[in-house]
This record gives sequence, structure tokens and C-alpha cells, in this order.
Amino acid sequence: MARRSGTRRLLNIAPVSLGILAIAGVVYAQRDQIPWSDYRVAGDLTTLHVQGNVYMIHGLGGNVAVQIGDTGVLLVNTGLEQNSERLIDAVRKLSDKPLQYIINTCAHPDQTGGNEALRQIGVTITGANVTGDIADAGKGAQIIAHENVLDRMSAPSGKKSAAPPAAWPTDTYVSGQKEVFFNEEPVVARWQPAAHTDGDSLVIFRRSDVVATGDIFNTDSYPFIDVERGGSIQGEIEALNNIIDIAIPKHEEEGGTYIIPGHGRICDEFDVVEYRDMVTIVRDRVQNAIKKGMTLEQIKAAGFTKDYDTRWSAKDGPGTAENFVSSIYRSLTASAGKGAPQA
Repeated sequence: MARRSGTRRLLNIAPVSLGILAIAGVVYAQRDQIPWSDYRVAGDLTTLHVQGNVYMIHGLGGNVAVQIGDTGVLLVNTGLEQNSERLIDAVRKLSDKPLQYIINTCAHPDQTGGNEALRQIGVTITGANVTGDIADAGKGAQIIAHENVLDRMSAPSGKKSAAPPAAWPTDTYVSGQKEVFFNEEPVVARWQPAAHTDGDSLVIFRRSDVVATGDIFNTDSYPFIDVERGGSIQGEIEALNNIIDIAIPKHEEEGGTYIIPGHGRICDEFDVVEYRDMVTIVRDRVQNAIKKGMTLEQIKAAGFTKDYDTRWSAKDGPGTAENFVSSIYRSLTASAGKGAPQA
């Protein structure tokens, strides 16, 4: 399938629209701004109706997607541990139905920190499309994730685990995708191998037409390619391409499928196209420099992200320009050492 280019509609966007996109750091601030006219603000916590059955809660570390309906509540990620009570309160304001499913998109604590507390308030109800081991049915919500997420959060016998056992996934899958039919909607967790990490899942709400990407896609920083946990620059680009293939715009590449990123504001397909193009361009620059024999220090000093830094470089943490370039270098050189093709 031909990949879309981020330059396709630049001439079709009015300056006013560009201004709106720039201002909306998390949500569009006016209550009469369509389509996100239903939102609630409590301190630095924002709950926003995306479309269909799906809401986004921002301000908990990573974004949390919430699907609600007559059957119950499903969460995608649970934010930082210290924000668990705030998340519980925000979910209860959306629905008084039981929390039955939590889906983790990766193992990082900004997305899984609230697992233990949120699972404890939930319940597994036999018949709600439970396909795994239900020996602990009724003791808490099911936590779904790729097998590699469980591996990263747990530890071999005698070793200290990265997360308490009560926070670990209870229902894992090893390839392809995991499917749940919940609240009259097919929900799909689809594995993205070696992207941000080796356990990333895209979560697709098929009826609501919403995709939760986890940290594969962020709007407030460069991507974090966690090479130590199996991430790679090529897998990251392939995962972004997969999001683009799933998303279908409504009109002039606006609207249609909405994207909930790991961090930042709600997006549509074009935002992901722009991000993918940026990531690919920087990857190509670093790859070319490696072929010329440049060292990592020389590559960092070359300023290969300079034209993107104002928009994408975080002030600190894994999303800075320096960390992004370093992770690309390490990913590409590791692949070259294994004899992998440099696509």
C-alpha cells in the first residue's frame, strides 16, 4: 500500500486551522468547538469525549482511554501510580458500571502505574468475552497485554520485579492480536513488534473508530525508542505506518478516525503522517551518517533534528532530541551488527 505523505494537504489548511492545532496542547479549549464539545476539567485533569463509546483522560502521566457502555468499563492504560485515586474518581464520574478490562500498551510505569489499584476496584464477569484463565474471576479486572509486557513487569524467581504481582497482566497474547467484544463493540489489541518497546499494542475501537496508540505516537515530544526493552527505529516507523493504514479521514484528511496518543492531544490521520515523516527523515539522516563512518558524538553534534527541535524536542527526559538521535543510532548499529537490512 502506498504511504501517504505529510505534504499532501498543507496548501488546503487555512491559517486559522493551523492556529487551532498549535494552540490545542491537550484539548480544544472552547466548549462549542466540534467535535470535542463534551469535556470536563478538574484541576490539571481533563476528561474528553473522543467519539462513540470512548473518552480520553489526560493529566495522569500517560493518556488513559476509557470505553463505557451498558456492560461495563474498559481502560487502555492506567497512568502513574500516584494518580490512581484521581483516575478512579474520573472513571466513576463517567460510569457506575463495573471495570472489567484494562489493556496495557507497553510496560512503562507512566502507562501501567495504576494497574494494581484499578484492578482491585474491577471485576471479571464470566461471559464478558473472557477467554483466558478465569480461576480468579471476580477478584479484579482482567489486565490484557502482550506477553513481553508481562516479562518486563515480572522477574525470574528470586529477583525483584519491576512492578508488584497484582499489577501484572493476567491475560496475555504472544502474536497477532487479542480481541474482545465489549459494550457492543469489537476491541482489538494488535501487537507492534520492536517499536517503542518489544511489547507495544495498538488498541482499536472498531465501532467508535478510535485508536489508542500508547507511546508509539506522542504529540509533545520525539518518540522514545527504548532499545533496552526491545524497541527499534524501524519497528517504530512500521508501527506508525500501521496506524496510518488503520485511520480513515472523513473529509479533506480531517476527522474520521481519531487517534489517542500516549501523551498529548487527540489527533487524526494527518497528524500521524506528519510525525511518521519526521521520524523517517531523521532516521535517514542518521543512517546516512553511520554509512559515512561518523561516531555517535559526531552525529549528535551535526544537528540532524535542528529543523524539528522547536516543535518536537522535550525539555528533558526520553523525548529530547539528543535521546532520540542516540536511540536511532543504537538501533541502527545493533541491527547492522546482526546483519539485518537497513531499510
